[in-house]
Amino acid sequence: MGYIKKVQQVYIIGSKGIPANYGGFETFVEKLTEERKNMQIRYHVASRYDNSPESEKNNHFIHNGADVFSIKVPHIGPAQAVLYDYLALKEAIAISTQNHDFEPIFYVLANRIGPFAAKFARQIHHIGGKFYLNPDGHEWARAKWPLLVKKYWRYSEKKMVAAVDLVIADNPAIETYIQKTYANLKPKTICIAYGTYVIGSLLNAKDEKVYEWFNRFHLQQNGYFLAVGRFVPENNFETMIKEFVASRTKKDFVLVTNVRKNKFFKQLQKKTHFENDSRIKFVGTVYDQELLKYIRQNAFAYLHGHEVGGTNPSLLEALSMTRLNLLIDVPFNRNVAEDAALYWNKQAGQLAHLINLAGRLSDDQIEAYDEVAEKRVTDEFTWSHIVDKYESLFVQ
Repeated sequence: MGYIKKVQQVYIIGSKGIPANYGGFETFVEKLTEERKNMQIRYHVASRYDNSPESEKNNHFIHNGADVFSIKVPHIGPAQAVLYDYLALKEAIAISTQNHDFEPIFYVLANRIGPFAAKFARQIHHIGGKFYLNPDGHEWARAKWPLLVKKYWRYSEKKMVAAVDLVIADNPAIETYIQKTYANLKPKTICIAYGTYVIGSLLNAKDEKVYEWFNRFHLQQNGYFLAVGRFVPENNFETMIKEFVASRTKKDFVLVTNVRKNKFFKQLQKKTHFENDSRIKFVGTVYDQELLKYIRQNAFAYLHGHEVGGTNPSLLEALSMTRLNLLIDVPFNRNVAEDAALYWNKQAGQLAHLINLAGRLSDDQIEAYDEVAEKRVTDEFTWSHIVDKYESLFVQ
């Protein structure tokens, strides 16, 4: 009688769910399940009940071959995310126990449920399972959190690292941080990056949506610097805008972000007076992925100010789509882009100088950066490559 290989059951907790509507973790889970190659892996994905019409209507449904189970969680403010992860992991363990899974893996994305991690670890180990964690970036460093919340994130991170069997960092700088900060816990860690697409936009200059968008904001192809990201202080919008205003470039600065005219927006106005510079253009969000790819591809250069986090999705998309990239010089970004980009710091005048310098680069010089960036993404960051690494980890 031949040996029958066990199906590896993998439960993923911490994304809002699939189908993915937005967000890095959601896209990661979408691609991990969509591009599954090893049929011996069966994914189970927690989904917030309001993530999609499917999860609102069904306790369980199939998407990308994965069993998606819906979790209803009350709207209780910032603590909702903690309660969601708690209830989702509790349900995942219950499903696995009921199914008598053989050595299931429970993969939790982010450090939200640290105070309960030891209890969950005991339950997981009792049924022969393994407990994995993706710590995300330095959530405790985000400017939006009050001091008490920052302290919770730090405490929760420590408790999660102490409880899990494996920490999966998406950037070498995160792995180094975990190893150094929690050396006394002797955590087991590995690094598997986030992924991105390498296929360009299906649109062209004659498409109506392209013409309409460029015309609405009075933009020319190759005539603008671009930034894409959440409208939060740690993405360094203040530095980028101040320095752009101080630069001599005739090109525009297009900011694709979920800008809200809130306290941060008013502070930016007061500090930078960007409303007096016609080159600065806040254009809102672009949810059409083909249009966003086209906007990336036809930018003169990309400005990346993200300094909190690991392998940032918008950086990978920029490296794969935009010919020239100007990145804030932090270890996360250096680890991803290496010599495929130019780097700046927050010292006054430094980025303005780099923007001016970029305008003097020859087409051949820009093309050289583009080729290095494309090779870097193709070699290390395609979704196919990332899925291979995860499947090798899950089925050893």
